[in-house]
Amino acid sequence: MKNESVLFSGNVNRVPLKASLAVLVSLTILAGCGTVKPEPFTQDEITARVNKDRAAMYKDQEPISAPLSLSDAMARALKYNLDYRLKLMETALARGLLDVSQQDMLPKLMTDAGYRWRNNDSGGTSVGIDDGLVSLRPSTSEEREHFIADATFSWDVLDFGMSYFRARQQADDVNIAEERRRKVLQNIVQEVRDAYWRALGAQQLLAESAPLADQINDALEKTRKAEQAGILPPVEGLEYQRSLLDAMSLLNQKREEMELAKSQLAALINLPPGTPYTLKVETPAPLTQMPKDASQLEQMALERRPELREEDYKARIDSYETKRQIASLFPNLNLFAGINYDTNDYLYNNNWVQGGVGVSMNLFKLLSIPAISETNDAREKTGDARRMALSMAVLTQVRLSLERYRLSVYDYQISQQSAWVDQRLASISRAGSDNSLTSDLETLRTQARSIVSRFQQASSYAQAQSAYGRVLNSVGIDLTPDNVQKTDIASLSRQIDTSLKTAESEVFMQQANLVAQNHPVELHLGRLPRGVDRNAVAQSIRHVLEANQVTLGSGPQTLQLQMDFVSLASPGAQRGQWQMQLVDPKGTLVLQRQYQSYLPDTVSTGSVQALAEAATLSITGEVQQQSGVIPTPVGTP
Repeated sequence: MKNESVLFSGNVNRVPLKASLAVLVSLTILAGCGTVKPEPFTQDEITARVNKDRAAMYKDQEPISAPLSLSDAMARALKYNLDYRLKLMETALARGLLDVSQQDMLPKLMTDAGYRWRNNDSGGTSVGIDDGLVSLRPSTSEEREHFIADATFSWDVLDFGMSYFRARQQADDVNIAEERRRKVLQNIVQEVRDAYWRALGAQQLLAESAPLADQINDALEKTRKAEQAGILPPVEGLEYQRSLLDAMSLLNQKREEMELAKSQLAALINLPPGTPYTLKVETPAPLTQMPKDASQLEQMALERRPELREEDYKARIDSYETKRQIASLFPNLNLFAGINYDTNDYLYNNNWVQGGVGVSMNLFKLLSIPAISETNDAREKTGDARRMALSMAVLTQVRLSLERYRLSVYDYQISQQSAWVDQRLASISRAGSDNSLTSDLETLRTQARSIVSRFQQASSYAQAQSAYGRVLNSVGIDLTPDNVQKTDIASLSRQIDTSLKTAESEVFMQQANLVAQNHPVELHLGRLPRGVDRNAVAQSIRHVLEANQVTLGSGPQTLQLQMDFVSLASPGAQRGQWQMQLVDPKGTLVLQRQYQSYLPDTVSTGSVQALAEAATLSITGEVQQQSGVIPTPVGTP
């Protein structure tokens, strides 16, 4: 009677719980019977997402407070480029997955708790085996409602082995993510180098090309009017118009090509579109000689390229997969122990400890041994073939990058000489101009050609720098520091600059015509024709020197450039001669040259200026060598 009263009392107290469970089940069934309709995002939600993304794209960026150098641009790309940020996040994700896979190797500690209820009593009776007679009256040893709880500690040897090999594979996935991050960074550095030098050339020349474009438009209008008025023959007028339009078209083509580089660079360093910025005007870095030992670079490429290292890690992952499949064939050993609790009043012991050990093995899985062996052999051969093909592609890229660099250096040499010739032609044309329409048109045409040649020179230099970067990229050189000490832009820029020099020296050992010290040049302007503006002539000479990367200055280490104008007596047209001398800091005469040209009947400041520019251009190469501006050595393709 005691047990019956307890059971009855328990049933009365647990009715609300059963009612709650019934309500929960009913609601679940009703919810499952409902329908789900597609709900597209509203325009307000899309706009909010776009605004949030745009704000996050440029969040917490240091403002640009000074002109950017190459290392500054690379530092901003390293810190703010979104593609690189994505690779960093993927690397962090791979490390997180590694931590998760390592947790799988730990033993399992499972806890369980629950409530059990039935609408009648469980139980049974006993029946005699021989006679089939009931020997006991029906009885139960379990309450209709009771709570249970247990905690079981188990360790599965086979699961541990599988988890171990999966963790090793995940560790190599982290290494693969790191190599992919290296590759993205190398590509970004290459793109920044390419865009930076093209943008710098555009920045230096666009200011000069804009007025010239206006002059060409004015000249076209004058030519059309002169043709209509009969001042110029139709054929001659059309030829001049054709020449001017060709010059304008070529000028616009070069301007557009190099102007786009500034937008590309802004995207690489993650600047908001339309953000104004300037690049640091600096002497272009000297182009270096070709590496002599290409086989050494090929060896470096095979050892350092991220793609090949990734293949090495993939091969190791495949080897772990082979070991995992073989381990799965072994018998499984399971150890377990736990504590249990049950509120069932009919139990003699409501809590107890239990444990055990079990061994199991899937014998049919042994039949898969031949298939596993064949699959692993095929996987290994496929990996070797893929790595060999990639190695051949890497070797080809190294050879092609070296050849491309050699050709681009030669192309820059030609464009440099062409620019000097066109500048001298423009200067001579201005010097001989007699202010007639045809003379002005010819002068304007040579000036346009001179500007286009300078654009071509800047473009060729940018292409040479791009080819230089491709050599480094093909070898797999990391152009950023391994350990970043500080992450502000100024500190990061200095670290990158140091790392660049160290890494590049591993590939390009010698620089062309490298001198120990750069010497500025100080101009001394001597005799000039009467009435000529001395300051204007001196300014023209300085402009030519600075345009060709010659530093002007004064001091104990300067080169002294002495220039004197002499009028020469000759029958017919007038001639003028510039006498030029260059003296080194020790007082030694290192250059002496004369430059002659015809002059117009009336000698003016403009004609003397133009002749001075042509004379300066004739000695530019020698002045560059003596001052330390390192031109590329002239060679053959």
